[in-house]
Amino acid sequence: MQEAAGTAWEAAWARRDPAFDGRFFVCVRTTGIYCRCVCPVRLPLRRNVLFVPSAAAAEAAGFRPCLRCRPETAPFCAAWKGSRATVERALRLIAEEGALDGEGASVAALAARLGMTERHLRRLFTRHLGATPSAVARTARVQRAKRLLSGSDLGMTEIALRAGFGSLRRFNAVFAEVYRRPPSAIRREKS
Repeated sequence: MQEAAGTAWEAAWARRDPAFDGRFFVCVRTTGIYCRCVCPVRLPLRRNVLFVPSAAAAEAAGFRPCLRCRPETAPFCAAWKGSRATVERALRLIAEEGALDGEGASVAALAARLGMTERHLRRLFTRHLGATPSAVARTARVQRAKRLLSGSDLGMTEIALRAGFGSLRRFNAVFAEVYRRPPSAIRREKS
């Protein structure tokens, strides 16, 4: 398998094929530098080249990044995504860990956890998602609650708390706002 990949990588490197950009890296033994396959420099002799699957593998082998093609910013790495990678991480924290649910949770605390200011986090969310972190968290809570309403026989208070709402009153208010009906009506539709 690795041999077949090596042959494909060699052909892509010779063509400087952009479809393979970020999928493998070219290490040049004579210079100690590693590049992306699309690097515009003159191709070295094949006997001086080693192909590796990641920038981390190249660095672990003792190569340093090329200053011209900047392989550490190749596609499929966090640096290439830029601020989008930060927003994706924040989304995971909100949806999977409930980073904005419960007592003491705040956008400021989430921003500090991500190493930025609250204002900057709000700007990134607005730019990439068109919504604030609080609005995204509210949507995640509503979706969790709807799944619990449809897939369990838990009481309304228990569903509200498990979904991340601070109170049954807030749970009912958000459902009325989003679905224009109370949660009990949604549960009845399930039956």
